[in-house]
Amino acid sequence: MVTVSVQGGPRDAASWLSLARRAEEAGFDALLAADHPGATASPFVVLAAAAAVTSRLRVGPYVANAGVRDPMLLAADAATLDVVSSGRSLLGLGAGHTPAEWLAVGRERPGVAARVRRCIAVAEAVQTLLAGGTVDVDGPDVRLRGVLERPRPVADPVPLTVGTANSTLLRWAGAHADVVGLSGLGRTRADGYSHDVRWTTAVLDDQVAAVADGAAERTRPPELEALVQVVQVTDDVEAGLAPLGAELGLTTEQLLAVPFVLAGTEEEIVAAVAAHRHRWGITRYVVRQDVLEDVAALLPRLAALG
Repeated sequence: MVTVSVQGGPRDAASWLSLARRAEEAGFDALLAADHPGATASPFVVLAAAAAVTSRLRVGPYVANAGVRDPMLLAADAATLDVVSSGRSLLGLGAGHTPAEWLAVGRERPGVAARVRRCIAVAEAVQTLLAGGTVDVDGPDVRLRGVLERPRPVADPVPLTVGTANSTLLRWAGAHADVVGLSGLGRTRADGYSHDVRWTTAVLDDQVAAVADGAAERTRPPELEALVQVVQVTDDVEAGLAPLGAELGLTTEQLLAVPFVLAGTEEEIVAAVAAHRHRWGITRYVVRQDVLEDVAALLPRLAALG
């Protein structure tokens, strides 16, 4: 079954709670909040508020910055969100790409390899804590000795999403995560927030292969999820995507071939989603809150894909 979630953030209390209610009413799977300390709202706080005005909608950070968050506090936040949402929480983790977020906690952002090691160490510690186990590690990336006594999460386990484009982390996620989030994003640009994109089928083939390699010993591999950067419902897709194609140096055909761009008529978008599932096994999508209504109209057709 194809499911779609919404990623957003609050402008004010009324519009945020309205977004949560509308996402649930429309049939979205989850409401997700980004985690960029200093640049976004605290995800666990706003998601707890969203959970309070919904009954089915799942909620979770997308993705929590494992680089700058303490694993015990992260586990406590995740467990608390699960309790107040009556078992509807998700936990998304990423390695943390933004230099300013590291500087904000008094640390220089390390290189890619060190960030990946830290993310894996945090993920392993948090999974153990949420499962009720004791963590006793004294390593270069995580130092922690303890158990999460309270609160205990309702869900067993709290589903883990790992968002990454790094091959090492993709393989780890293939072995340990419930969902692997694919974004098509590459090198972080000088502003520290935006990225170059790697929107080619060849790159995505390699990333999915890395996940499959990590999942080789599992009876049930993780679900694959795409973070959609562009949604355009249009009868003239060539004109609609021309500016983006010129900016990125990609043809319309290349843009339409990857799951990070959903454009065309409703029928064409649904056909593209079916093609992505057939080629890569992608069954989950995350879209931004500003395209909620456009995507809401597609949900019945996507659900019919079975």
